[in-house]
Amino acid sequence: MSKHLVITAVGDDRPGIVNDLTRHLLDSGCNILDSRMTILGGEFALILLLSGNWSSIAKVEETLPRVADKLGLTLNLKRTERRSPRGNLLSYHVDALAIDQPGLVHRVADFFSSRGINIETLNTDSYNAAHTGTPMFAISMTVNIPSAQSIAQIREQYLDFCDSLNMDGMMEPVRA
Repeated sequence: MSKHLVITAVGDDRPGIVNDLTRHLLDSGCNILDSRMTILGGEFALILLLSGNWSSIAKVEETLPRVADKLGLTLNLKRTERRSPRGNLLSYHVDALAIDQPGLVHRVADFFSSRGINIETLNTDSYNAAHTGTPMFAISMTVNIPSAQSIAQIREQYLDFCDSLNMDGMMEPVRA
């Protein structure tokens, strides 16, 4: 029976860190089911979902802290279960773009949370506009909307919400 482990790690960015870490996971007999890896500031950050048999997961739990110390990573391990399918949910891709201002992520999250809509993924990026140098902020996410809710009404509310914050917004179904 397959077991699952979530790994999060943060540390100074350097070439080869992904190679060293994934080699150890492979040598331990685990498979990476899902992952996110990025550089935030000068830090490398990752989150992984591993699968393996009981023995291989236990091996990772025992040996990975020493590997992480050698790689300069702060590590967190947590056993989990594979996510069960969520019926009657419609997945939508949502984007927003605005002049950077504090609280945008919270406001967008609150918009969906207050309507009982779960955020499955959320990515943000800040940059300076090409010609003016204005600080910009972009949000890209996937949300799961209960099928009983009116998509047209939620989309209209979201676009009105974006207008109220002077954001460009978009909401469209995720294509399989």
